[in-house]
Amino acid sequence: MSASLHERLRDAIGAENVKTLPEDLAVYSFDAYSEGRLPSAVVIPSEAREVSAIVKIAREFGEPIIARGAGTGLCGGAVSIDGGGVVISFARMHRLLELDVPNRRARVQPGLVNLQLSQQVASAKLFYAPDPASQRSSTIGGNIATNAGGPHCLSYGTTVNHVLSLEIVDERGDVFTTDVDDAGYDLTATLVGSEGTLGIVTSAWVRLLRLPEATRVWLAAFPDIDRASETVSAIIGAGIVPTALEMMDSVIVRAVEAAFHAGYPTDAAAVLLIENAGFEDEMDACEAAIERIAREHGALSWRAARTQAERDALWAGRKGAVGALGRIAPNYYTQDVTVPRSVLPKALHAVEKASRDNDLLVGNVFHAGDGNLHPLLAYNKRDRRQVAAVLETGNAILQAAIDLGGTISGEHGVGYEKRDAMTSVYTTEDLAAMARVRDVFDPQHALNPEKIFPAGTRCIELGTR
Repeated sequence: MSASLHERLRDAIGAENVKTLPEDLAVYSFDAYSEGRLPSAVVIPSEAREVSAIVKIAREFGEPIIARGAGTGLCGGAVSIDGGGVVISFARMHRLLELDVPNRRARVQPGLVNLQLSQQVASAKLFYAPDPASQRSSTIGGNIATNAGGPHCLSYGTTVNHVLSLEIVDERGDVFTTDVDDAGYDLTATLVGSEGTLGIVTSAWVRLLRLPEATRVWLAAFPDIDRASETVSAIIGAGIVPTALEMMDSVIVRAVEAAFHAGYPTDAAAVLLIENAGFEDEMDACEAAIERIAREHGALSWRAARTQAERDALWAGRKGAVGALGRIAPNYYTQDVTVPRSVLPKALHAVEKASRDNDLLVGNVFHAGDGNLHPLLAYNKRDRRQVAAVLETGNAILQAAIDLGGTISGEHGVGYEKRDAMTSVYTTEDLAAMARVRDVFDPQHALNPEKIFPAGTRCIELGTR
């Protein structure tokens, strides 16, 4: 059967676009979270028509379909868990198809790298706002799948706020479109964040924003993480919503400074990286107000980046923070939870306690403005004790976030990693409602199976049939 499947796929999209050798399949058997098993085939289409043909062939042979962008996901969302299946790589569907400057929107293919979109529209004085830390490598399709955020989502919102229309291939191989202006249910928003379980995105119209007249970046250093956290709540409580409000603890600051020499104070227990964009004549008053709040909450120092080079250096350090942890340990595990801003100190103490109880080093770098934590657990995967400790610590952090009124994922998705934790957040009735939605779009569960929902659950197991 495999040979027939491979032959049909080659006939449909060309032999050069179908990978079947074990060494080729192995490249697509893992993402940034973990390693799965080898798929039956990997296909690299160039247009929606080919995606449609692939889905129809996979359906004929009873093979599941897994859509894949750049493989930067952190929850095992783009790998074959049980082995087999057809992985659709969008590496060749990476073009900006249309640019509509008057209406500030663009139609893009799912394989377009996030940052490249902003670079390609910069000459029109526009940009694409969602900017995950992986924006230099992650794709628009992957961002849509997980409803990615990034440092600037505090002000601009997450991916769902910037997707206007989608072209989708469904589980039967049919092509349809959704639009936020359509009457009735908002299917566009339903598909964003569905992690490839409801349909396969083949193009999207996305919202673009006008480049701001002025951008300022500031850095505040604090003697402890509690006072930095309290400053975050105080800034938002004062009615000030910066475009970005990021926090790093001393572990991350030292690693970042060693790697990037960006000017982060290595003697601080925590720093806040603050950005505001808008009109030039508003910037001085905004800086004065935020600096006053920071100093009232014990800031040790306040620094304004005066040049574009300084601003770029500070942001390079923030966006390179995860990679900089490689200076500390050979491996790291990134958690992704969200809590209300008011309980940030409690959440961070819970993270520290969980890592201390399991004898692990943790570094915190996160979107403080919206309470989206990204604890980085440093370890060596060759040490079984450390691997077990990482899993235990990660679970403890998840539970702490839930106990504090938060949730188990802010922007990385649920994927395979967190699917069993869904029962800690949602009731059986909640999960049943979600499962019914999935059954409408994909009754055979052929699209990205074993993701989001707890292991083995279908509507019948959730008591809805």
